[in-house]
Amino acid sequence: MKLCIGILIMMGVVVVQAETEEVLFQQATVNGKLANEGFRRCEHFVDGWLKQADPETGLIPRNLTSSRDIWNAQDAAADNYPFMVLTSAICNRDRLHGRMLDMLHTETKLTSRLDSLPDTYSFSKKGFSADSLNLDSILFGSSEYIKDGLLPLTEWLGQSPWSQRMISILDDMWKHAPVDTPYGRIVSTNVEVNGEMLQVLSRIYWMTGDPKYLDWAVRLGDYYLLTDNHPTSAGSSNSGPRRLRLRDHGCEIVSGLCELYAAVHFARPQKKQRYQKPIHDMLDRILEIGRNEHGMFYNWIDPGTGQHDSGIADTWGYTYNGYYTVYLIDETQAYREATRKALHGISNYYNFAWEGASSDGHADSIESALNLYNREPMPKTAQWIDADMQVMWAIQKEDGIIEGWHGDGNFARTTIMYCLWKTQGITIRPWREDIIFGAVQFDGRLYLSLTARKEWTGKLLFDMPRHKTILHLPIDWPRINQFPEWFTVEDPLKYKIRENNTDSYKIASGRELATGLDVQIESGKQRYFQVNLMP
Repeated sequence: MKLCIGILIMMGVVVVQAETEEVLFQQATVNGKLANEGFRRCEHFVDGWLKQADPETGLIPRNLTSSRDIWNAQDAAADNYPFMVLTSAICNRDRLHGRMLDMLHTETKLTSRLDSLPDTYSFSKKGFSADSLNLDSILFGSSEYIKDGLLPLTEWLGQSPWSQRMISILDDMWKHAPVDTPYGRIVSTNVEVNGEMLQVLSRIYWMTGDPKYLDWAVRLGDYYLLTDNHPTSAGSSNSGPRRLRLRDHGCEIVSGLCELYAAVHFARPQKKQRYQKPIHDMLDRILEIGRNEHGMFYNWIDPGTGQHDSGIADTWGYTYNGYYTVYLIDETQAYREATRKALHGISNYYNFAWEGASSDGHADSIESALNLYNREPMPKTAQWIDADMQVMWAIQKEDGIIEGWHGDGNFARTTIMYCLWKTQGITIRPWREDIIFGAVQFDGRLYLSLTARKEWTGKLLFDMPRHKTILHLPIDWPRINQFPEWFTVEDPLKYKIRENNTDSYKIASGRELATGLDVQIESGKQRYFQVNLMP
């Protein structure tokens, strides 16, 4: 079938003038090479860090310098280990069910200090690093471990030992919540912890259907939106100076409140009505004083005076996730346009020194762009993402280590997000480093390229709408550290799979494609497939 293609831009693919589908398959092949490099880099990252693991426990250290003696929840467990797990889930299933699962069991056994809540473990002491229990510290580490690590894993893996660990920690956090408020006990007055809890609870409520999680989230919503603790209130606050941080370690409260707003919109409309004005007041004030001419957020603002610093946040998209979520709920066009302005404006930041040119800074900014680009595909954004990935990848060392600290895991997290864009969510099993597979989507049809240096027999696994099938969310609102959905298949829908230049095709259900399409590749051969939903 011929396509009369002019200059088209779809899902980040720039398609030049051509009359046949060849250009789409060529772009799929290019995407496959990029994805292949990314997956190989993630594998190299895992291998490098496993060589640094404590020989007795098998756990990885917080970093390779001053904190080499400890495993802790907020860093080693939250940022590094989970994306070793995710890499293994995609590229090495034996390691996933072997060493990665062993590390989870070991961590649970050795670090759980207050019920299931983890505390910092010292390899040299063969016990907890601190002699006495610090509840605030334990709650902070637990919150980080859930939001940054276990929840993203659950959004990809579904029910697993990692999701069980997550629920256990979350329940015990709220069992031991120490802060009294007029609305009930909460876990902290720290905006980072509470922002993370709002994100976690708003998703896990839908995933489990258990109303207690939404009850806890609403306690936090009332605490911030119905009192002078409002994030952009100009008055004083019991929690400290009135300065709102718009980068990580502070920005979580903005998107967290917006996720709660989405949850109560569907689950408790009367509460949504009470939150509507405070939510819009917060978002409007941040737009008024909190961004530069390109739509990038400053690191911090003072909502009362309008002052701000001159630096910009690498986590700019984390805050725009909240804006786009409220746009989806209330159709506030100004919030969508603000998001689009930033996606366009990011093209002014080629080779920008995010967080002092750290890998973590690049990772957070790329994730910011990718997650929102998934909703608003803009050509300049796609070009910038491709360019900045190359900058981030160049930081990785020959031994697989990135920079030698827990932020190395964010390199893998964002690389996997990027690879899944380039494969349109398709993975293969078993993965092998010589297999190059990539895809593009045009006009509702998937174009897939697949090749291998050596003969390979395996499965192509198609992605499903995980926000429905795993989290049971009412809509796919943008979420920090989620893995965006590209080409997804659903049951009981049927799909046509045709190999290019042949008349043969097969029909498969969404479930069959998600379980895996059987494929064989001869050594050095390339195969092209088209997949589309049956009418």
